[in-house]
Amino acid sequence: MWKTLLAPAAYLYKLGVTLRHRLFDWGVLKSERFDVPVICIGNITVGGTGKTPMAEMVIGYMLRTHRVALISRGYGRRTKGYREVLVGDHYRDVGDEPLQIKLKYPEAVVVVCEKRAEGIHRLLQEHPDVDLVVMDDGFQHRYVEPKVNIVMIDATRPVQHDRMLPQGTLRDLPEMLHRAHYFVVTKCPEKMAPIDRRILRKVLVQVAYQRVYFTRFESFMPRPLYVDEAVAEGVAPHRQVIALSGIGNPKPFLETLRQRYDVVAEVTLDDHHVYRVRDMRQLAALLERYPGAAIVTTEKDAVKLTNHDRIPESVRRNLYYVPINIAFIEDSATDLLQKLEEDVRRN
Repeated sequence: MWKTLLAPAAYLYKLGVTLRHRLFDWGVLKSERFDVPVICIGNITVGGTGKTPMAEMVIGYMLRTHRVALISRGYGRRTKGYREVLVGDHYRDVGDEPLQIKLKYPEAVVVVCEKRAEGIHRLLQEHPDVDLVVMDDGFQHRYVEPKVNIVMIDATRPVQHDRMLPQGTLRDLPEMLHRAHYFVVTKCPEKMAPIDRRILRKVLVQVAYQRVYFTRFESFMPRPLYVDEAVAEGVAPHRQVIALSGIGNPKPFLETLRQRYDVVAEVTLDDHHVYRVRDMRQLAALLERYPGAAIVTTEKDAVKLTNHDRIPESVRRNLYYVPINIAFIEDSATDLLQKLEEDVRRN
């Protein structure tokens, strides 16, 4: 019922998005292409589709042969304008995802800037040795014309059945998918039926050169965030767990925990949630209620929970995070990454 009431707002939103694309198509708004190749990793929906794990995979592979930079808007930060991300930065100054990537790949240049074209110009001035830029969440940001567009698609929310915001989760027009070079479909069932893959290919592929990859998230044993204080190195199967998440789509994370552990409480917060003292008090209270439990959170949330002084000792001793990785179902990750390398090197 409420979705029907949102239909007029969704129609107006669609008109605005359509007009903006037309202004770029007509040349009223200008797209800029750079001499240094840009790989854009984006999506057309709100919520988590796996852009950050994909960016990490691309950066990790390309660092072997390139000087790589990542540019991101730095969503949720309290600062404005251009800023280079350093290992010692606070996530509220640079954004949680850029900081997560910098901590994982300190040798990569990571910058945040709302105006991505201006940001790329400046990072290339300050780091002239950079020969490859990965742009996070820039598919709608048409002021930059990437050499390669990778679009992430959530298998649990098929675009052909979705609606525009706020009626659905689409923030861009499905017809804009013709601009993509690669589609990476995430959150697929491990045994995805061939007919389901064919249907998605038919929906997504609009140009002959486009390729579709089907993937799922592969999660590992939870690791202690505070290694020196942890009660145990890992979380044993079937142990009582308090699930903590502040991500776009927590359902897969929660389902994985339910399969492996006895989830006694779930603390589900908004994406890019800023953790405060009251959150720590809530976690400490839950540990008192379930004294044998471990708190298990996401890798993205873990970046925001490293302020030792603000986290109670009981929480630090029982706080774990789950590293994730993208596992390819049909093709290998190497197939995509090698094709990206060819695209980057091609004149």
